[in-house]
Amino acid sequence: MEQLNTIKELISQGNVEQAILLLDELLQTDFPQKDEAYYLRGNAYRKQSNWQQALNNYRYAIDLNPDSPARQAYNMVMDILNFYHKDMYNQ
Repeated sequence: MEQLNTIKELISQGNVEQAILLLDELLQTDFPQKDEAYYLRGNAYRKQSNWQQALNNYRYAIDLNPDSPARQAYNMVMDILNFYHKDMYNQ
């Protein structure tokens, strides 16, 4: 789908707000690649450090397609959020 390619390009260029707006509009319609759209929206939110929205969107993508790359992205974000360095708290 051409719209998804455009959105991928916007995200890679750092235009995440515009990408999220386009994805919001796109997800209001019925099309076969909704899992990929949720995955991309998760990526856009991740780039904004909006971790909760990123995780939610990855979860939607996984629910629609268990083999989605969103599963790896979800696990990666969880690893980031669960990481802490004990020595950093003692400074």
